[in-house]
Amino acid sequence: MPTASTGWFETARFGMFVHFGLYSLAARHEWVRSRETMSQEAYDRYLDRFEPDLFDARELARAARAAGMRYAVLTAKHHDGFCLYDSALTSYTSQRAVGRDLVREFVEAMRAEGLRVGLYYSLLDWQHPDFTVDEHHPLRGTPAADEPRDMARYRACLHGQVRELLTGYGPIDLLFFDFTYPGKGPEEWGAAELLSMVRALQPDILVNDRLGIPGDYVTPEQYQPDRPLERDGAPVTWEVCHTLNGSWGYDRDNHAYKDPALLVRMLVESVACGGNLLLNVGPTGRGALDPRARGTLEAIGAWLALHERSVRGAGPSGLQAPPHTLCTRVGRRLYLHLLSWPLGHLHLPGLAGRVRYAQLLHDGSEIRFHELDGAEHEHVNMAPPASPRAPSPSPCPSPGRMSCCR
Repeated sequence: MPTASTGWFETARFGMFVHFGLYSLAARHEWVRSRETMSQEAYDRYLDRFEPDLFDARELARAARAAGMRYAVLTAKHHDGFCLYDSALTSYTSQRAVGRDLVREFVEAMRAEGLRVGLYYSLLDWQHPDFTVDEHHPLRGTPAADEPRDMARYRACLHGQVRELLTGYGPIDLLFFDFTYPGKGPEEWGAAELLSMVRALQPDILVNDRLGIPGDYVTPEQYQPDRPLERDGAPVTWEVCHTLNGSWGYDRDNHAYKDPALLVRMLVESVACGGNLLLNVGPTGRGALDPRARGTLEAIGAWLALHERSVRGAGPSGLQAPPHTLCTRVGRRLYLHLLSWPLGHLHLPGLAGRVRYAQLLHDGSEIRFHELDGAEHEHVNMAPPASPRAPSPSPCPSPGRMSCCR
């Protein structure tokens, strides 16, 4: 089956994931209904109180762009089955609840800000009467688990809802399906037919790998690859998705936030290994970004404002990175990201005769270097221009980056 071009995706390198839904009102993880084995009636107390008066897609788009993100993905439907768009196949929607098609608001706002648009769609649906009860379903272990259900009818609804998303909102750049697991696989989803329909409706769309059959890119989650990913010796396009604090949906009492400097490092690590970072935010029950998430995005944006060219359109360097560094590359320019610089100089084995100029990226200041002709290896030895500690005006406490023009 033909696949779409990943050119824009591999240039962007950094995107925003947005998890928002009824679970945001519970404020204790997006799997709250499954974790607490809630009945539909108990969960629908959130539906009765769903009022996203602070959900401003335009503000969200501006925050994403200011953070240096170039695409964004919204949960059009999560596992609970609640749709953030107007569907003819269910009344369990934001349109019916509050008279708002949040997917349409999101798509239009992202396009207006010049960002690529992605939609997340859960293959699971705990609200649908024909989705069979399994290990993840909130009704496991209850009499409802023994009631007859028809996955063929659910599959028809699944395909119909995906068709709605791909025909009602103009071009969609990326479709993030979630997820396949033992007992619910490609056959249950009608994966081959579904993907064929997606390709026919939107030939240029990128589709992830969670249908249980190959897609355009693979999606490691909550762990950081430390090398380029390959399949049968060939490079694989990939995107790692991470949370700010371990929860995708708004989790009010979870304060285990990652430091902005760590998130910058994770972004650079992803690019150095040929991948993208999709960083999640979980708006509050009213739809706003909480202050900690907003501050984190602003800090990352401040770093990228000075160091963007080492990330955007960059990829693996093809070189062995010296200790305490990460290497990215764009064409003939090598970027060395210094995780620490305790000795005030840096050895670059094998680059003697290949470096024309060196500078700190954050301010463009020249770095002096000299070449050493050793018995076994030729080195380039670099030192900072005046001080052993390169200043960085970024809120993220990492040194300025060197760019080496080969």
